Amino acid sequence: MKVGFVSLGCPKNLVDSEVMMGLSQEGGHTLTADPADADVLVVNTCAFIDKAKEESINTILELAEFKKHGRCKRLVVTGCLGERYRDELKQQIPEIDAVLGTGDVPEIVGAIENTRRSVIPLQLVGQAQSPKPKAQSLPTYLYDADSPRVFATPRHFAYVKVAEGCDYKCSFCIIPTLRGHYRSRPVDEIVREARALAARGIREIILISQDTTFYGRDAGYGAALPQLLRELNEVDGIDWIRLLYLYPTTITDDILDAMAACDKVCKYIDLPLQHASDDVLRRMKRPGTGRGYELLLARIRARVPGVALRTTFIVGFPGETDADFAMLLDFVRSVGFDHVGVFTYSHEEGTTAHDLVDDVPTSVKTRRRNALMAEQKRIVSRAQKKRLGTQVKVMIDGPSPEHELVWRGRLMGQAPDIDAVVYLTDIDTASLRPGTLLEAEIVGSREYDLVARPVFVRDAAVVGENPV
Repeated sequence: MKVGFVSLGCPKNLVDSEVMMGLSQEGGHTLTADPADADVLVVNTCAFIDKAKEESINTILELAEFKKHGRCKRLVVTGCLGERYRDELKQQIPEIDAVLGTGDVPEIVGAIENTRRSVIPLQLVGQAQSPKPKAQSLPTYLYDADSPRVFATPRHFAYVKVAEGCDYKCSFCIIPTLRGHYRSRPVDEIVREARALAARGIREIILISQDTTFYGRDAGYGAALPQLLRELNEVDGIDWIRLLYLYPTTITDDILDAMAACDKVCKYIDLPLQHASDDVLRRMKRPGTGRGYELLLARIRARVPGVALRTTFIVGFPGETDADFAMLLDFVRSVGFDHVGVFTYSHEEGTTAHDLVDDVPTSVKTRRRNALMAEQKRIVSRAQKKRLGTQVKVMIDGPSPEHELVWRGRLMGQAPDIDAVVYLTDIDTASLRPGTLLEAEIVGSREYDLVARPVFVRDAAVVGENPV
């Protein structure tokens, strides 16, 4: 059969989609990007906040139309929304034929075929592999280096999930219920996957999990991330190693020292802090204080010179006062982050914060978000001006969606899809290909984005194996 996939949500969900596509191909089916051409449609959903749930439901309804009026015979819903609302989905949207949760990835072939067939070349992590007791109802699935994958990312970078699940009890978050307890993959198995990715032409690997700096602690490895980074740094063919989703209480000096020492590890810290008011952090059940975060960020900058700092915040959490928001605004001004994302609080059932009164009006949440992002834009604008004339390495991502004759790339301090980009000028685009590392000079900026031109040294403009 022809199977069409739609993947929503975060990169962690995308990896699950890639494995399900790989399993589908291994099961004898072909993939199609055209939903009108599909015999079966699969949507891998997100359910983290209201907007994500709304997007997931709307996408399911859109795909259901192909079942009503097209060639599609089966509609399969997978992922976090399926994990959270299995029974409700099939009751309310009768066009859905099968619902799989986050732990049911190996069952995708059976769901596509309406059979009990299951292709399981996957590592299923159970109670025996972790010292922590696990509720039987929580997902235990975790892919491994031998899992088939059809990559949905560009050919030069890929996400590598180093662990699954979460053991934190943040009051606003439903993820532990949807993804289960934290469970790490072995170091040697991740390194083996990285070597296979390099052999495919991947130049940047992006390590992800719910808390990447917690990696290894659940399985008795101790803080295993420094060892993993040093071993990945030796993998031939990989140019950049990026970490996403770090946590303030698990960033140790050993991790920072490994990041500073390994030349391939991006000097990039993605650290969702959520707030800076001690009262709000306490209600969020987040560790630390605003002052403690300032000291942590200063320590990070001292141990990893030139590091780029990214964070996310939640505004409008229950009980957040004008004074609390003012503290957050002052914190952002004081730290000077390179990248900031801001979410308005979403009152989610199943979280402990749902027991609190959602007392901040939507208009106030929106106003605070806009004010924080406006301040961040001013901070970035000042920082961009200081970059003018500096030489940097740029990883080429490919033609810009805005104009096919303009190419764009990223600095080591810019992650794909979530951060700003570098637009390239005065360049022979016919000579480039995605994944090339280019030496360039920053010559301008456009709000958050930068403009750069190649620096020609010995008639070559690139650093790496693909000279222009």
